[in-house]
Amino acid sequence: MNLTKVTLQIQSSSNVSNESILLLSEAIGKKWAIPYDRHLNLSFGSGSHQVVVEPSSQESILLVSSVLASKWGLAHGDELRIQYHASSETIQIGPLIGVLVSRINRHTPNKPFGVNTSFCRELSDACKLENSVIFFFTQEDVQKKSDSIKGWIYTTKWVPRRFPIPKVIYNRITSRKLEGKASFQQFIKYAKSRHHVVFFNEKYLNKIEVFRALRKEPELHVYLPESHLLRNVRVLKSMCKKYDVVFLKPTNGSLGNGIIRIHRNANQTYTCHFNHMNGIRTQTYMSIEKLFSALSSKVRKSRYQIQRGLRLLTVGGRPVDFRAVVQRGETGQWSITSIVARIAGNEQFVSNVARGGMITTVKAALARTGASAAAGGLSRLRRAALQIAKGIESRMTGHFAELGIDLAIDSRGQVWLIEVNSKPSKDDNAPLSTENKIRPSVKKFVQYAYFASSLKD
Repeated sequence: MNLTKVTLQIQSSSNVSNESILLLSEAIGKKWAIPYDRHLNLSFGSGSHQVVVEPSSQESILLVSSVLASKWGLAHGDELRIQYHASSETIQIGPLIGVLVSRINRHTPNKPFGVNTSFCRELSDACKLENSVIFFFTQEDVQKKSDSIKGWIYTTKWVPRRFPIPKVIYNRITSRKLEGKASFQQFIKYAKSRHHVVFFNEKYLNKIEVFRALRKEPELHVYLPESHLLRNVRVLKSMCKKYDVVFLKPTNGSLGNGIIRIHRNANQTYTCHFNHMNGIRTQTYMSIEKLFSALSSKVRKSRYQIQRGLRLLTVGGRPVDFRAVVQRGETGQWSITSIVARIAGNEQFVSNVARGGMITTVKAALARTGASAAAGGLSRLRRAALQIAKGIESRMTGHFAELGIDLAIDSRGQVWLIEVNSKPSKDDNAPLSTENKIRPSVKKFVQYAYFASSLKD
């Protein structure tokens, strides 16, 4: 069913000074068969208010009282979608979308979200084009068991307003520590139970948990390199005996931080390559016991996944992997938004751009490998990414609508899963679309927000 666009007008004159009076274009009232002279529910996000609708001769106009507009964070000239649900006698406007961010710097009004400001502005522009309201807030803006939130919205500049709790919240908190706070978990529980909020990408993913979950799907086994939680020296010895190369990865790591590459040499010594922001440090150990002893302090501080090393396709001796962005869209189904290739920097074994990696198209990267195993690689990558996203949906707890799935192709043409990221990078250093156009991933987010809030075309 098609939705109808309305332009909001705020009136404080006597005919709408009563916040229960709603003036609506007569043509729209007729289209939706909205009854007059009786109490109906007007909803915006989780906000609900009883109103009586009166017809207006002005086209595509919704007039509300200044009292109600102030209460809900609405402004004169806002363009919204409107839909009438006869079964519940509810007029729904919006949708209202909330984005939860780590922090807001009120002392830098032009860049309140730091390196994520451009992304937030892009989201705002996309939502305006689709006649919705989007705001950004932090945990500090949430009051315990309150039905409203103080947030920030872009008009001609970033301004604060107070909104009802939205029906859709997109979690862009980029700190595992903040995400683990009791106050954050309490807010999620309250928003879901009281307001039935669709809260998606609600948590970071743990590497070990992801692989354990995906192993429950038999058709995904082919993509999963052998990996275990590094519990003790026996696990390390078993994996290093089985494979020439293994990787140790912090289970809660990101951006390639803390990854260790272990190579078993012909003389049964072990060479470790420690990945740091300043480069790679190399150290050789004479036995597996001495190696584990050197690693024990790291293992005690954080959990590590030990994973089979793969012989990946390379470009000029540099390994190549692939990042697929997989999202839910306007029907709620998973689809591929984009896949890019990432070529590792010189003397690097991780491909992150922060480590000197280079982004290029999949076709270009596969062609540059010069390997016969690269033939048909794009279609295999697409198939694997979709299957893995569906596996996350069916086997992981939590609701997800956007995943960054890192894949690789080995020298035999086999596709492998490297990791799944529920918070793909959105900072200002990430490649934005050219000519200031809104990226497909942002458009798809807005489409899914409509689907999730029940305001669907």
